[in-house]
Amino acid sequence: MESRPVMEAAASCRPTVLVTNDDGIDAPGLQYLVQHLVAVDRYRVLVCAPDVDNSGVSHSITWIRAVCAKKVEISGASAYAVSGTPADCASLGISGKLFSGFVPDLVVSGINIGNNCGYHVVYSGTIAGAREAFLNGVPSIAISYDWVGGKSSLQDLKLAAKVCLPMINAVLTELKNKTYPKGSFLNVDVPTDVTNHKGFKITKQGKYMIRIGWKQTNSSSPGLESYQTANIDRSTVVDAEMDVNSAPLQDQILFKRVISPLHYEEKEDEGTDYRSLKNGNITITPLGALSLSEIDDVSYFKDWLRHLVDFPTSPSLL
Repeated sequence: MESRPVMEAAASCRPTVLVTNDDGIDAPGLQYLVQHLVAVDRYRVLVCAPDVDNSGVSHSITWIRAVCAKKVEISGASAYAVSGTPADCASLGISGKLFSGFVPDLVVSGINIGNNCGYHVVYSGTIAGAREAFLNGVPSIAISYDWVGGKSSLQDLKLAAKVCLPMINAVLTELKNKTYPKGSFLNVDVPTDVTNHKGFKITKQGKYMIRIGWKQTNSSSPGLESYQTANIDRSTVVDAEMDVNSAPLQDQILFKRVISPLHYEEKEDEGTDYRSLKNGNITITPLGALSLSEIDDVSYFKDWLRHLVDFPTSPSLL
């Protein structure tokens, strides 16, 4: 049997993985991912995730008020629930301030319930958690599972965590060998039928988007579902806030977000994330932080700028 100093030295050589998400620290996707990472006994696992669901908050951060980090019990991991956004959690988790000086080798954000393909990378808190780490020089991966109501189960979510382990290990191996590229982070989407997936595929971001509209309502109480988790059965979830009397005040009109049955899907080639995902692949889409415009639009605006002096500026001429 190895001595305690030898065991501690071996543990100190393990790569450190920080897990965050946007569905909240109690979400099954994060819990299953952490369980698998701990079970392989190859990593030091840290968790810094929102204390409540933060789906769809994009890359928002907390600036004015302080955030609260509360120690929570997750077997095999050092974990904190934070009263902040996914970007806050990733930033705090890699800062060295929360985990006694430890800075992770890799940040994994997820596993999200619902895919994050196409334009959803703009809205997604899951993507933001990975992007925040990337912006601060820490390699990162965002992982989402394409949950479909009436078809998906929590067992599928657990399997999604398992099938991503080889990819996570491969990234850590490249980092150890100092051969991993620094110009992007990875957005990974796992197909609905994860048992019969067709393997990993490198893809590019497409333009898929769930349409979200508005509906007038008589209550300001939060709903139990977000645009990302609308298909998951949460009939057993109890939200204390739903019992609060929150009828609109006089002269107020209340509206809530609703998901449209119509989705935006341009005809895209086989190499895009959403189309490849629906074909059964586990898609890996390298992303950056720059918003790149279409080449044709850049050419248009260069020409437009040359003629800008031809447009009137005086109010009397408008």
